[in-house]
Amino acid sequence: MKIAFIIDPFNSLNPKKDSSLELIRAAQLRHHETAVIEQHNLQLYNHHVEAFGHQVFYDSGKGFYLGNNFKRLLTEFDAVIMRVDPPLSMNYIVTTYLLEKAEKEGVLILNKPNSLRTYNEKFSTTLFPQFTPPLIVTSLSEEIKSFVIEHQEVILKPLDAMGGSGIFKVTPRDPNLNVIIETLTHHSTRAIMAQRFIPAIKEGDKRVLVINGTPAEHALARIPQKGETRGNLAAGGQGIAMPLTNKEREIALTLSPFLIDNGLFIVGLDVIGGFLTEINVTSPTCMKEIRDQTGEDIAEKTIIEIERSI
Repeated sequence: MKIAFIIDPFNSLNPKKDSSLELIRAAQLRHHETAVIEQHNLQLYNHHVEAFGHQVFYDSGKGFYLGNNFKRLLTEFDAVIMRVDPPLSMNYIVTTYLLEKAEKEGVLILNKPNSLRTYNEKFSTTLFPQFTPPLIVTSLSEEIKSFVIEHQEVILKPLDAMGGSGIFKVTPRDPNLNVIIETLTHHSTRAIMAQRFIPAIKEGDKRVLVINGTPAEHALARIPQKGETRGNLAAGGQGIAMPLTNKEREIALTLSPFLIDNGLFIVGLDVIGGFLTEINVTSPTCMKEIRDQTGEDIAEKTIIEIERSI
């Protein structure tokens, strides 16, 4: 197969933890041709989507390195995997339009472009209220403050950030509560999510990877640093792989038909204390850490599922 990866700048990817590179490694080891394309190097010309990119190679000794550059129609690839990090800026949305055009011409696009636009990673949890903590999505400061008073310990977070960015734990007595709410909501003009704080965060924010509807055998528990409420690895959390609990497997299997129906092929569920807090669909991570610690090769499983789909 010929597989293209739409990525953030290649030199910004960390081989010690990047899941896009894990997928490239697995594809190369299964003798597929791989290429990388940055999203600004896609264009529509004569009603066809063209890409400027590079071949990319993996060698156990050399690591990852770029080969020849190219200009090719996107339809020359069997599969294209969208791996650009949030936020969903206008550039990101235009990229999904271009990918959707190629999808209609027969290219397998993962994840499905329309679903990338439709399913916000935080808001989409509200489709499964049986698994979520109490929450509110609003831009209204007084409503947020009432929610904080009701639940006492609350997490506030923007709907378009990643890696723990912009997340605050607040209480009714927090002297900075008003300014935090004003900042996050842009003075009551932008909706945010408030969730009841889950004390089990001290045991880890679990990343459960689901590939084509099937959950991996291990999750990565991202455990916050002392004095921190965010488990995200980008915020300094420690990642420890462990087998899925029965509750985590139940959540994953309940969501599975929805994910399959909407072309959400590579998904990372965030679960804290048995509560679903996010459904990550843009560029889920943690494959490398799980393989290093357990030997479970989720990237290889992903490529095998793509082979079956093709």
